[in-house]
Amino acid sequence: MIMPPGMHASRRKMASSAQGRGGGAGTMAPAPVSPHQPQESPLPQDPGPPSHAPHVTADAAAHAAAHASTGPVAAASAPAQRQCDVLVVGGGINGVGIARDLAGRGWRVLLCEQDDLASHTSSASTKLIHGGLRYLEHREFGLVRKALQEREVLLRSAPHIMSPLRFVLPHDAAMRPAWMIRLGLWLYDHLARREFLPGCAAVALQDGPLGEPLQPGWQRGFVYSDGWVDDARLVALCALDAAERGAEVLTRTRAERVQPEGGGWRVELAQCDAASGAPTGRLSVHARAVVNAAGPWAEHLLREVMQVPAGRADHGALRLVKGSHIVVRKLFDHDHAYIFQGQDGRIIFAIPYERDFTLIGTTDVDHPGDPARVAISDDEVAYLCRELGRYLRQPITPADVVWTYAGVRPLLDDASGAASAVTRDYLLQAQALPAPWLTVWGGKLTTFRLLSEQAADQVGALLGEPRRAWTAHALLPGGDLSELLGPPSRDPGADIAAFEAQLRQRHPWLDAALAHRWSRAYGSRTLRLLDGIGARAGLGAEVAPGLHEAELRHLMRDEWARTAEDVLWRRSKLGLHLTPAQRQAVADWLATHA
Repeated sequence: MIMPPGMHASRRKMASSAQGRGGGAGTMAPAPVSPHQPQESPLPQDPGPPSHAPHVTADAAAHAAAHASTGPVAAASAPAQRQCDVLVVGGGINGVGIARDLAGRGWRVLLCEQDDLASHTSSASTKLIHGGLRYLEHREFGLVRKALQEREVLLRSAPHIMSPLRFVLPHDAAMRPAWMIRLGLWLYDHLARREFLPGCAAVALQDGPLGEPLQPGWQRGFVYSDGWVDDARLVALCALDAAERGAEVLTRTRAERVQPEGGGWRVELAQCDAASGAPTGRLSVHARAVVNAAGPWAEHLLREVMQVPAGRADHGALRLVKGSHIVVRKLFDHDHAYIFQGQDGRIIFAIPYERDFTLIGTTDVDHPGDPARVAISDDEVAYLCRELGRYLRQPITPADVVWTYAGVRPLLDDASGAASAVTRDYLLQAQALPAPWLTVWGGKLTTFRLLSEQAADQVGALLGEPRRAWTAHALLPGGDLSELLGPPSRDPGADIAAFEAQLRQRHPWLDAALAHRWSRAYGSRTLRLLDGIGARAGLGAEVAPGLHEAELRHLMRDEWARTAEDVLWRRSKLGLHLTPAQRQAVADWLATHA
């Protein structure tokens, strides 16, 4: 079994800190953005890192020039001064989403993240864009409606890393009558407008491919629509969009002190080396406002780092809930996913994953410990295998598991007894004293854009500068496929398939597997990766099967990747397909070219 990435000593050593390690820079001169037209910001012509803000000291500017080839996360070796409108702490989906929204409205934004982007909760989800069918039973109609409204907005914004997905729900009459399931699915179809996702339908399981993997007792069921997303790439693309709109993104950078000063905040940042964790520099930042999007560390940042008294931060308690997943070899050949209900009422998904695998999860277990020290337990593995055994014709065992991962969800505690029943809704807490600040409590992947928009609205109110929202119709980097396809159709899934076909016609030397993976990782940015390359040799050495130097350089230069874990488990899932020796070859190349 492949061990979960991220548990090496250097990360454990820094795990208890609120935010921190490494550093990178983007420009702080954002251009105005129209909120009405779908758009994708152009890359600067210079392929090197974006320039620093005009407030950077001479020492910092000299350091940036000396390390121009190392990309946007090159660490500073000397103290430097930054001035920004908003400092965002946390490089998960909510942090990068808020930074992107703020930067697109024209504010000078700096984001710091203690590890790599999406290195914690936001790369450990079930990877679904969904309304949350099961939340209807908890009568969270507002949350489900909000998520359903966002579902097609997101699927359109990034058709390369998101796609519609049909789910099969086998009917268990012992748990619920069929009429109740039909009613729930009817509500799911009608709580928000659908433009291209098909509605629910009943399905006979005994005589078709959808029932073939199941035990004979499962004879009827229902199918409905939601979406799939590459969660870690979503975070990376939001950060890239933020940087191209003027934000400065610093990974491996921890906020050690956040103190009110002169109506704003004085923030001390500590930077660390990606590989060793050794300190590499410190930055002092003055921000007019601070956004606490530290996820599981939000309480720590607020109380211990910002030292905001409890009386000034009245909010619902944060409940940390661990969600764990297992990956096994492919269990079925069709393209639908399954949603199973465990005997204890918890929901388990079985989802086609990475061509050759099936992703199974999740569990919901309270996690009282360090959010950075999280791993699936033997009991959780046994639970997932046991519950799938109730449904599958061929049961799975712990020996079949090839990879596991786990993450801690920072949920807004609503006093629910079971961890699986805790709300996935969010709370934005904004206050003007002792200086403007906003804390994000809770949330789910599907509602990140709306959360970010509302957070940016509140930051604007705190700063006395309300500015227009813009992300509802904007495309993420790579999402604009018009160069090859013209205007988008109503079906994003068909568009990305057509883009891949056109890409292969334009570059016939590009093998099918690489064209497929790049189309669905980089979308239209694939054309930029291939600019000036007319043959396979132009991609550089093949460091590992399917992974060439050209792609590695892009990930280092434009996507803040520094370690093999960044590349193989977050910017991609190539780690699942490679041997230990091949993964080590990637680590060695990155160490040589850092």
